[in-house]
Amino acid sequence: MAEAADFQGTRPSPARRWLRRTASAVLGAPLLAGLLAVPAADAAPAAKPAKAPTGSRTVDVSLNTLSPSVPAEDDTLTVSGTLTNRGKETVSSAEVDLRVGPRLSGRGEVDDAAKRSAYVPGVDPATVGDKYTVKFPKLAKGISQDFTLTVPVDKLGLDDPGVYQLGVSVSGRTTTTPYERVLGIERSYLPWQPEASDSRTKLTFLWPLIASPHVTAETRSDEQQTPVFTDDDLAKELAPGGRLEQMVSLGSRLPVTWVVDPDLLASVAAMAGKYEVESDDTTVPGKNQAVAKQWLTALEKVVEDGKVVALPFADPDLASIAHRGKNVSGTLSHLQNASAVAATTVETILHVKPSTDFAWPVNGAVDSSIVDVATSAGAHNVIARSDSFRETTKLPYTPTAARPIGGGTTAVVADARLSTLFDGDMSRAGSATRAVQKFLAQTLALTEQAPDNERSIVVAPPRMPTAAQAQTMARALEGLAGNRWTQPLDLVAAAEVKPDPRATAKVPRASAYPKKLRAQELPTQAFQDIRTTQGSLDSFETILTQPERVVTPFGNAVNRSMSTSWRGRSLAAQQYRDAVRDYLQSLTSEVQLIEKSDVTLSGRSATIPVTVQNKLVQGVDRLVLQLTSDNIRLKFNDDGSTAELPVGVAGGHSQSVKFDTATSANGRAQVTARLFTEDGTQYGEEMTFTVKVSEVTPTVLLVIAGGLLLLVLAGVRMYSHRKRAVASDTADGNGGGPEQPSDPTPDTGPESGAPSGTGEKVDR
Repeated sequence: MAEAADFQGTRPSPARRWLRRTASAVLGAPLLAGLLAVPAADAAPAAKPAKAPTGSRTVDVSLNTLSPSVPAEDDTLTVSGTLTNRGKETVSSAEVDLRVGPRLSGRGEVDDAAKRSAYVPGVDPATVGDKYTVKFPKLAKGISQDFTLTVPVDKLGLDDPGVYQLGVSVSGRTTTTPYERVLGIERSYLPWQPEASDSRTKLTFLWPLIASPHVTAETRSDEQQTPVFTDDDLAKELAPGGRLEQMVSLGSRLPVTWVVDPDLLASVAAMAGKYEVESDDTTVPGKNQAVAKQWLTALEKVVEDGKVVALPFADPDLASIAHRGKNVSGTLSHLQNASAVAATTVETILHVKPSTDFAWPVNGAVDSSIVDVATSAGAHNVIARSDSFRETTKLPYTPTAARPIGGGTTAVVADARLSTLFDGDMSRAGSATRAVQKFLAQTLALTEQAPDNERSIVVAPPRMPTAAQAQTMARALEGLAGNRWTQPLDLVAAAEVKPDPRATAKVPRASAYPKKLRAQELPTQAFQDIRTTQGSLDSFETILTQPERVVTPFGNAVNRSMSTSWRGRSLAAQQYRDAVRDYLQSLTSEVQLIEKSDVTLSGRSATIPVTVQNKLVQGVDRLVLQLTSDNIRLKFNDDGSTAELPVGVAGGHSQSVKFDTATSANGRAQVTARLFTEDGTQYGEEMTFTVKVSEVTPTVLLVIAGGLLLLVLAGVRMYSHRKRAVASDTADGNGGGPEQPSDPTPDTGPESGAPSGTGEKVDR
């Protein structure tokens, strides 16, 4: 509009141009803002930005180390950690302080102290003092800074023995809040027991050596029966720094009870020799013999004076068996077999006699059916856990672990709080230190509950601890090394401790079993698959001359199919069971009937051979070959339409079995050949072939005889005629004689050289 008012052909002045542009910008800005504020019809709403922490959560404080974990009077406490500014502003004049107190009373207060994350003035104790403060000029947002606090223990203000809360706080200023305030805090525990207590808690710590299955049912045909592994992952766990290597090296210096799966020992022992590993559709030689030998040697040395508890072979899932498998025939017998071979396996490999009197259900969760299954396999002690075996009376203390539950069975109830402390990710230094300090605090608080009532407590940690979890558990036990309020006790002795009469001894109901655990159980189909495989194995072994070469590897594989380690891995479990079944089928099919072509019989009696082939390296025996005819005109052994003969075939050979037959008329008969075991169970696929009967009748024989007689008479006549002719020539003096007519042409055609027809020709 302004430009239209100017004279045509005249440029506006610079001042006027500036005025117009400014006015346009001022007037257009609200309109543009309004347009931008209206979202497009198809546009998704903008994500809400994450809200930055404020107040005493502005700076994240991680306590990475606390040394010593259990200080003495003359010690210096060192706390190190990391500060991370999670806020939106830089923190200036930051100070890191140590706060100790108050003394916590009881296990409940220990639990509650860890739940608070914010700083509460008047509740959280004052700082130890400016002399022991670490200062940072600034903490930039998103940046981490390490710190170390060092304080003499006598400056901490510790009085009576007990558990004290320890906190590390960081205070500072920001642009928004220019005054000093606490911007972050992290709490831990400081057990204080300068002298050994008169009454100490007996502590049993289980140290499990358990792994998932790695060995297949397959073995090579050499004399040593070279085993085949599904993978070589077990070697990674055995190698230095691996999970199982850490368990052995750390446990060697700790007062623990070794809980061993014999299958792990058997697998490592197999790896220490010649072994192969599956790779795509073939196998390759294993190369980790040295690692396996080193691990076994170290373990054997460690346990020679220690207590070893052997679980049933392959650590079968007792809860799955109780809830899904016990009604499938044969399942309980597998469990009993797994228990029976446990002691032999451990003694053979480690040269120590283990206790096989314990059952350990998953997470110590039990009900009456699980207890029944455990005791049916010979266990008299069931390792339960206090979050399953809950106290029904309000005891002011944690009772002794051993509880008689009837029938001569003892429930050894592990403490749930202590047992689950190491379940999480212990690879983070802060998490590991928190778990160690809480473990020490809980054991001290437990002892102080009833100092005059000496009790026995059991800790059952994760079944297959990671390397980081093992290291954290070792640190926790090392904190108890002075035996100031605990003393070690092995599991066998813990099960024999006099029980507390006030502690509950009632086994939980089936409905109390955790739903999450029940959802991870092996399905009923798994046990049905195992039953099918076992049935095939039973039939197969009865015909073998060396059944142990098959029974042992397949029996172990069946036990592995019930392993607790399959929980949460249903597909892998199914694949393992299928592989066992398929390999067994491939072996049984190596003993079979050779397909037979049609047979032609040219007489009243004949012999029919049927061939049995054995591709196995060992011989088979105690088989029965049966032939059955569908035509009563074809009989075997003059006795009927069915005949049976025993069969034995050497390894890598074939054997023909001959059946005598008799026929009464021409025709065809369908003959079915079947193999059976001695108990009457059919073995393998049947085979059918056709028998053609072509009998020579009396009339035909009479005609043939008459023809032969005529030939003889004709020959006699010709002989007489020639004799007379020779005589006549002699009388006439003519030595050559007249030319004689040629011999008559035979009345039978030449013998045919053509084949006698398709099929197998059997002569009388």
